[in-house]
Amino acid sequence: MTQLEYDNIFEAITGDPIEAADLTLRSDLVNTLVAIFKERGWKNADIGAALDIPQSRVSELVRGKIAVLSVQKLFGYLAVLGYRFKPSLDGNHHVVCRVEEKQKEAA
Repeated sequence: MTQLEYDNIFEAITGDPIEAADLTLRSDLVNTLVAIFKERGWKNADIGAALDIPQSRVSELVRGKIAVLSVQKLFGYLAVLGYRFKPSLDGNHHVVCRVEEKQKEAA
């Protein structure tokens, strides 16, 4: 019997590399958002108020229901929280993706 090995669980779910990449990106974005919420000590009500979303959507977000969360919406949530997704190419020709907090403008 042949044992299949995957670097990414989403590669095992779908045979489509584009769909696997989309699922991976959504999962990574959700994990990043949840880490921000935890760092800020936010409860679900705080998250809903900050993102202006209903409790049902907050629940889907913090529970990692990536099937109902689009990449566009997740990037929007990061922007509302003051973060920017910034991909770049390093000296070794690797794509590096960072989530950076936007600089506050001087008043």
